[in-house]
Order: sequence, then C-alpha cells, then structure tokens
Amino acid sequence: MELTKEQLDIIHSTGNIKINAVAGSGKTTTIIEYAKARPVNSRILYLAFNKSVKLEAAKKFAEQGLHNVKVETAHSLAYKSIVFQNDYKVRPQGYNTNEIVQLLQLKGNEEQHTEYVIANHISKFIAYFCNSNKKKVQDLNYLDTVFDPKAKSFVQKFYDYILGQSRILLSKMDKGDIEITHDFYLKKFQLSNPKLPYDYILFDEGQDASPAMLDIFFRQNAIKVIVGDTHQQIYGWRFAVNSLEKANFQTYHLTTSFRFSQDIANLAMEVLKLKEHLDEHHTVSIIGQGSSNEIQTKAVLARTNLGLLLKAIEYVTEKKKVKHIYFEGNINSYTYADDGASLYDVLNLYNQKRQYIKDDLIKSMRSLEELEDYISKTEDTQLSMMLSIVKEYGNDIPDIIKAIKEKHIENDDKTKAEMIFSTVHRCKGMEYDAVQLVDDFITKEKLEKLEDKRQEEINVAKLNEEINLLYVAVTRTRNSIHIPETLMPKEFPKSSRVHVQKTEGEKEKLQTNSLGTAPKTNRKENGTEKSYTVEEVRTKHTDAYKPWTPELDNELTVMYCEGVNVKDMAKHFGRTKGAIRSRIKKLELEELYG
Repeated sequence: MELTKEQLDIIHSTGNIKINAVAGSGKTTTIIEYAKARPVNSRILYLAFNKSVKLEAAKKFAEQGLHNVKVETAHSLAYKSIVFQNDYKVRPQGYNTNEIVQLLQLKGNEEQHTEYVIANHISKFIAYFCNSNKKKVQDLNYLDTVFDPKAKSFVQKFYDYILGQSRILLSKMDKGDIEITHDFYLKKFQLSNPKLPYDYILFDEGQDASPAMLDIFFRQNAIKVIVGDTHQQIYGWRFAVNSLEKANFQTYHLTTSFRFSQDIANLAMEVLKLKEHLDEHHTVSIIGQGSSNEIQTKAVLARTNLGLLLKAIEYVTEKKKVKHIYFEGNINSYTYADDGASLYDVLNLYNQKRQYIKDDLIKSMRSLEELEDYISKTEDTQLSMMLSIVKEYGNDIPDIIKAIKEKHIENDDKTKAEMIFSTVHRCKGMEYDAVQLVDDFITKEKLEKLEDKRQEEINVAKLNEEINLLYVAVTRTRNSIHIPETLMPKEFPKSSRVHVQKTEGEKEKLQTNSLGTAPKTNRKENGTEKSYTVEEVRTKHTDAYKPWTPELDNELTVMYCEGVNVKDMAKHFGRTKGAIRSRIKKLELEELYG
C-alpha cells in the first residue's frame, strides 16, 4: 500500500515520539512499518490496551515476519512478574460491596446501609489508588473523584474510616491473606520500578492509559512511541488520563481516515466542536478517504446499557423480520452490574419478593426508595440504570429478556447477525458498514444549559468524555450512519451517507413505557388482575401524553404542597399515576417540598 507523508514522517523519525491519530487512520499499519524500519536485531515491545487487541496485533506482526516484536499488555507483564513470583491467587471479578463488608467486618450506624455505602467507596478508593502513580493511598484525595453533593457529603463524614479500611484491605491482599485483584498486581508491578529489556517500546491506545501504566512506560530507557487519539479517551471512570498531553515528546499526526468518507469526517469534526462549550476545543482536521459502498455489517450503538436495551426491545417487538441479533460482549453482562447485582434482583425488590433476591446488598434494601438513597450516596451508575429499566418496564422484563435471548446468536455465528448491538465502550476499536445511534448521547442543548452554572458545579472532564463517546460512536462506520435528530448538528448538509432519524417516536416510547407492540399494564379489577394495552391506557387517560406546560407544572406543584395524593392528581390531570410520579421527580418536588 502507498503510505501518506504523515506515515512516512513517523516511520523515519528518531527519538521519543507521540502520535495523535484520528479514528481509522491506519495507526496499526504505521506502527508495523515503524517496527520494520528499525534494525533487525532490535528488541521491540508493543504494549496493547487489552487482550483482544494483543491477540490481533500479535497476529499482524507475525504475518509481517517481525518476530523481534513482543506483544504484551501492561497487565500481562505485571502478572508474570508479580503473581508468579509471589504465588498470589487472583480474583478476576474483584470484590463486590457485600464481600468487602464481610472481609472488613464493617459496621453500620443509624443511617440506612451505611456499611454498604462505605464498602462501595472503599472499592472505588482502592481502584483510584491502584490506577494512580502514587506510592501511598494517603497521597491521594479521594474526594477529588466524587461529584454528587449527597455522595460527597457522605464521604467527607466518613473519610478517615474509608481511608483506613482501604489500607487494611490492600494490606490483606499484599500479605496473601486474600486473593488479589488485577488492579492490585499492576500497582505492585509499578511500585517495583521494573526495568524492561527492550530497545523500543510502542504504546498503543495511549489516551486510555492509567497513570500507573504511564509511570512504568516513562521510566524505561528504551526509545518510546506512544500512539492514540486525544478525542477517543473514554475510560476516565477507570482513572485513565490523557497520556498524549503528559508525554513531552515530539508530536506527529495521522489526520487521514481510510475508514470513512469526507461526509462522516465532517460529522465527526462537528461533534468535536461541541467542546467549545467547555472551552477545551482546538480545531481538528480529519480527511476522509474511505470509499466503501457495501453494507454487510449493521450495528446499533448506544451510550448506555439502558439506551441499548430500549432499542433492542424495539427490534424484538416491532421488526419481526429481524431473526438474528448479536450483542458485543456477553449478553448476560447487560443485565448484571459489575458488583454482582442483577436486573432480576432489582425487579424482585420492586415486587417486594425479597426471598428471591440473590445479591445481599439488594436484599438488605426494604424498598426502591432505599435503593435510590444508596445510589445517590455512591454515584453507582449501573444500579441507577437497572432501577430505571425496572421502573420503565416492571414485570414485562422477564419476557423482554427472553425474547431478546431467543434471537441472540453466539460468537461463532456473529457474521449471521442482521443487527449487532453494542455500547460504545464495548465496540471500542471495532468498525461496521452501517451504524445507527441511539438517542442517549450528550447533545448541544444539554451543554448549553450548563453554561450558566458555576465552574465548580460542572465536571468538565466527564462532559469532555461524553463528547468523546459520541465521536467514537460516529467514527465506527465504514459507509453510512443513521443519527437521531437531537444529535444532528444544525444546518449540516444533506448527504447520502448521513441519515437523520426523527426522534419523537423514540421519546414517546421512553415516556409511555411502550414495548413497540402494546405492552401490558396490570390493574386489579373485581379482585382479578386485568391487562391494559397502551392503546387502552391512552383512551382512558386522554391527556396522558400531552406536553407539560409551565401552567400545568405550577398547578401540580400547588397540589403536591397541599398533600393531594398521586391517584387524585392523576385523575385531575387525566394522566397515569406513573406520569405524575415521573413529573414530580422531574420537578424535584420531593427534594424541595417533601
């Protein structure tokens, strides 16, 4: 293949360099050619971001006859050095909240579930430390990672206890009293100040490296090459940092994408302009030279598990012609939180069937309100999503998941899938012929609403990452993209490759609990349970789906303050009780007047 001038400049460079590469710009090809141009007796280490990237890279280097290139991940290097030498036992899934409570024998107080909230913060504090470049836990201020006011207040109150117990749990792992985690042995490897026997070290996906990984990399005597895309950093929640900014190396750029056309490149650049609202944007140039016209693989990409599940429900219930679907990653992972709680546990709590709840944390809750209180004190986004799904679909969930699983095919048959479903985090590094985005990403309107807030009230890093997630999603396509109207930049020129989706129907489904084909809402009538379809509910509540006006909001607020119950308010407004509760929450009436 013919290399670009940008690629040739990198290949012929000397000394430590960093490469800022836009999506689809052939960075792997460039790195392979860079390795080819080094002396044949050079010892070269290629550091991959994860195992799947490692396997793919090893295959490509071997095909080029580059047997002097060793392919590893930071964790695989650490595993060989730390786990083997110390005879540690590894706990791959880590420790969930309940296990930390038991291991440390944490005690509660008069507040609800205090011990579990503390355990949740201990888990996060340890992850923060293990991914940092600090030598001691006390060298970090964990409060820097907490933004929700209620969670921040809780952590401030128990900070010394959380810090002390975090150190105790780390000590137990260090002594081998309990199994160690992946984060722990990487941290121990970093603190051992390892010297790697290589002449060149090539660090891929550098924008998602943790400070611990970077510290290992920067300390080596080898010639160092770090490559990534500043705008593809999406692992800040795992304490990744923008290593390209931290590397004081000669900078090179790869601005030509061979994946997609200029239409998609223009859309990607428009997405990145959203950073102007954060005062972080620097003009980015992307040249699109992709020319694919075939459509073999189609994918639906979402920001969240909830958004993806809602779209999957639509495909299962409405698009009857679609027989085979595939979820990137284990399909069961979309119904489980990292901490072990499942969607069914939250559903059983919703139904007050606590005897069927398997997760000890959820079982300790007496109501959804208690779970909401726990979520607010821990900023547990996964549990928050599960709670949203349960509130949205209730007892339809088992049938929904069953229907999705019946159409799901396994890894070996992925090519047979008529539609692939994935969150952006799970499809990182992948590409598809056609992409459809779910309407759950950051929008210009949301960013504009934040401009009036004080700087200390805004988590700029998180918002920057939200924009990056939209950019990564847009740049997964080789051919065309279907983008919701709410995400589409105003006055973007019409294109045969960029298709705009009207989103009113999507919003209505979210608001009315529609499963596409008239989901059932159970009500008791004459002592027996009767099922109502959405159409029947619409007939009964003629005003149920009209927009709320300021006048109606004021009327609702007055009635709430006067103590009118939800049933009577629903009757008064001609809406469902669920719609009234949703509006009360939206207006934060409980917080203001409860």
